[in-house]
Amino acid sequence: MIIKEIQEELFKLQDTKYRDFQSKLIPNIEEGRVIGVRTPTLRKLAKKYEKYEDISIFLNKVPHKYFDENQLHAFILSERKDYNICIKEVNAFLPYINNWATCDQLSPKAFKKNKKDLLENINNWISSKHTYTVRFGVGMLMQHFLDEDFDIKYPKMVAKIKSDEYYINMMIAWYFATALAKQYEKILSFIENKKLEKWTHNKTIQKAVESYRITEEQKDYLKSLKIK
Repeated sequence: MIIKEIQEELFKLQDTKYRDFQSKLIPNIEEGRVIGVRTPTLRKLAKKYEKYEDISIFLNKVPHKYFDENQLHAFILSERKDYNICIKEVNAFLPYINNWATCDQLSPKAFKKNKKDLLENINNWISSKHTYTVRFGVGMLMQHFLDEDFDIKYPKMVAKIKSDEYYINMMIAWYFATALAKQYEKILSFIENKKLEKWTHNKTIQKAVESYRITEEQKDYLKSLKIK
């Protein structure tokens, strides 16, 4: 079966030093569930397996046993060119994502040309009770709607998200820090008017001042807005 084939190939490509390093980055995943296949290798495998006629067997067999299988799954979906197929598969996979790395590395190419429908899905994702579904939704707003498709209603959507989950709040901070770098004048009021929770507010400023796209003058002003 293709699932056995994939697992065997992943173990052949195992790098134990990388496995140990990676395990420290995703502490919520049991060490025994991390094989240790490097990301470029997984991306290469995804391009191969994405063309397999029976790859749906692997994609439908969730939850996967290994972190690396989740990563491969994400990279396969990222290769999809047909939006309708892709969005269906993404929605089926999101409830099974159990770590920040898989969530953040799921980046379907098909989304770029289907912004209208994507927005409808993002609205559903950020309203989810599942941590990584919400994180993914915010990530897609950050990736696709901070440039020519930017609208002030999008950061307003993100600012309304209230959560005690670290991985959601970190993504919100990442979103607003990136938004400051790209749409400084339009985003600044969210910081000046303290629209975010204290931790997220301060983390946004921290991440923003680390950016080379923020001027020194802007950084100094942002630092003055920290909540003590």
